[in-house]
Amino acid sequence: MEGERMITSKVNGEIIFSPKRLAKIAGVLYLLVGIFGGFAEGFVDTKMYVAGNAAATARNVVANAGLVRMGVVAHLLDGTFFVFLAMTLYILLRHVHKSAARAMLILVVIATGIICLNAVFQFEGLRVALDNSYAAGFGTMGSNALVLLLLDTQHYGTLVAQIFFGLWLVPLGFLAYKSGFFPKWLGVVLIVGGICYIVDLFAAFLVPDFGQKIHIFVVIPSAIAEISMVLYLLVKGVKVSVQNTTVQNPLHG
Repeated sequence: MEGERMITSKVNGEIIFSPKRLAKIAGVLYLLVGIFGGFAEGFVDTKMYVAGNAAATARNVVANAGLVRMGVVAHLLDGTFFVFLAMTLYILLRHVHKSAARAMLILVVIATGIICLNAVFQFEGLRVALDNSYAAGFGTMGSNALVLLLLDTQHYGTLVAQIFFGLWLVPLGFLAYKSGFFPKWLGVVLIVGGICYIVDLFAAFLVPDFGQKIHIFVVIPSAIAEISMVLYLLVKGVKVSVQNTTVQNPLHG
């Protein structure tokens, strides 16, 4: 059908979006968020940061300066694609419940702000590690301690952002459950995944030793939820029975 091949069409002067095409775009954006976020947080951050060891952290940063720069850029791209993902899902799902869709968008914006601020701390840690004037002023140990402090701040800032990584999945799950665009089980899994993110965060801050033991088990439902959503958006888009529905541009009311 011609309508399925077009991203948008106009009815009575108003821009109309194809839900299936919007879902596919959201799937691509979600995949990019996973790729850049996984590289930055799962690879670069863990390779650089050694908790409680300033000398090792500084050595890692100096030895992998190019990788740190790539990690900073990846964090910024992660945040950028995350915002565009939320905007696309907002257009797709706002008709289901406008307040929930707005909450989802706001939570993503807050999370993205934290991600970008964390990237500044990481970049400043790199600058301190490479600039000899800090070692001259504070001594090698003092300079290394400053690098660790900056990466400590970035590390725990990422943990703080996790509450919003979890919270945004709750309205998304609710909207997915109510919309009819997705299987109801997917909405439930997203909500459970969001709750698990929050449990993991509070365990890390309140009972860190216990939090480390349960971390891998708590994040599994979150990973399953997000991977399932990405795959459904990319492969299916929306349910066949409702794929011919149109979605109005939010700028037109």
